[in-house]
Order: sequence, then C-alpha cells, then structure tokens
Amino acid sequence: MTKSNYMLMLLTIMFLNACTDEKQETEASQTTSEGETYFGLKPPGMTAEALVPGIISEQGWELGGVHGPGMDEFYLISTTEEPYRPLVMSFRLENRVWKKYEFRPSGSNIMYDKDKYIERTDSGWSEIKSLGAPFDTIPIMRLTASSNGTLVFDEFTRDGNGVLRYSRLVNGQREAPKALSAAINTGKWNAHPFIAVDESYIIWDGEREGDYGNGDMYISFRQSDGSWGAAINFGDKINTDGEDGGGYVTPDGKYLTYCPRCTPPYDRNWVDAQIIEDLRSK
Repeated sequence: MTKSNYMLMLLTIMFLNACTDEKQETEASQTTSEGETYFGLKPPGMTAEALVPGIISEQGWELGGVHGPGMDEFYLISTTEEPYRPLVMSFRLENRVWKKYEFRPSGSNIMYDKDKYIERTDSGWSEIKSLGAPFDTIPIMRLTASSNGTLVFDEFTRDGNGVLRYSRLVNGQREAPKALSAAINTGKWNAHPFIAVDESYIIWDGEREGDYGNGDMYISFRQSDGSWGAAINFGDKINTDGEDGGGYVTPDGKYLTYCPRCTPPYDRNWVDAQIIEDLRSK
C-alpha cells in the first residue's frame, strides 16, 4: 500500500502555518440550538455517518478536520481555491453561527505540527519553534500529544516500515524518542497515531494480516502494568475494503472521526466514541 499524499499533510492537533489575525466575514453555517458545536448536525449513534457534508465547502477537498480544545473552533486544510497549495482554514462559533477566519489557533498552550510547535505567550503566539534533534531528522506525518505532554508520532518511509514512537516529559525535560512496543509496531504502514489525553489508548492505522482492506484502523489500550495491550481491529463497522485511517477523538471525548477509503475528496466520518469503550470491554 502506498499512503496517499494527503497523509503527509494530515491535520494534527492544530496547524502552525498561515497564522494571522485578519478576520474573514464569510459565514460557514447557521447552527441550531441542538448540537451547534457540530455545525447543527444530528450527532451519530453507533453507525458511522459523514461529518459536515457540504457545509465547509462544496468544491475541492478537505484534509483532516478537528475541533479546538474548547469545541468552539474547527480547523482543516482546504484546496477549494488552490488545488495544489493547501490552505489552513479556521471556523469559530460565535453567537451560534460558525464563521470562517484566517487561521488563529487558541485554546491550548502548545500546538504541534510534525517536528514544529508554537507556544502561547502574553501577547499571542510565539514564533514557530523546532523540537530539535532527533525529531527534526524523522519524517513525521502526524504527531499528537497527551495532557501530560507525551508525544506520539509516526515515520514515513517508502517501504512502509516506519516506526511509531513516543516521547515523554520527565522532570520537565523532553526524553529521546522510543519505539512503541510490538503490540503496535507490527505489520506495515503503521501511521497517524492519536494518543488519548489521559494516555489510556492509542489509535493508529496500518496493514496487518487479516485486514478488511488496504489498511485498517486499530486501537491499543494501556494495561494496568503500563504496557500496551494487543492491537484491536475496529472491525467492519469502521474499516472498509479500502484504506481507512486518520482516527481522531473530539476534545469532548464524545465522537471518533476518521477518513474512510482515503481517496479524494478525503471526506471524514464520525461515530459515537462508545465504540472505543465497547472495544475496551473486550
């Protein structure tokens, strides 16, 4: 399997480029009183449904798509106007109306993109910084962080043998990256990890024997001894005969979103996060 180019640009926690305070007055969507933080859509149940179909844009394609920590912002990459020059788009919920802005991240003190990050300051946001060596020597596609500052990230290689790694904050110091266990680093094309804010599970996608298609989504739960449990396939309610991945849980913990059959226009589905608890019980 050759991972799609979109995977190289997949939305992480937030994006770092195109930061500006210039306001765009374009309204994205008029919401309703119920479920307004989700563009007025009726939340899904245990059957996955398309996320914000036709609301963000009606042309081009979008990559990723995540809410900010406060659930009143939404970020994605769009190629509506520039098919070969993706732009970060930001939407904010104001007076029950989603409005489009130039990218202005908020709601978190540190935001990461691959080996780069920015920090909140008294006057706004810092300049783009680097995590430094060895992070800047690893071809990271996606990096996510827990509330304790543990980073989990992937490694793009043309042969699909990249390793998923983690790095903790120990006494305020960033430790050298370490490979996750074989429970996670088995098979090929392991990529796009998402670590829960409480570090109780990791979601990623990859190829293993017995997959439903050209790459499935998996989850591993933290065990009582601190190790990672055996990889659990999300099953045919999530995985298809195509390439499925980019799993992400909304900051309120209510919904799992992901890219089914990851081909243009790279639409995303969402499903009740209870599916994670059902797998945990197994």
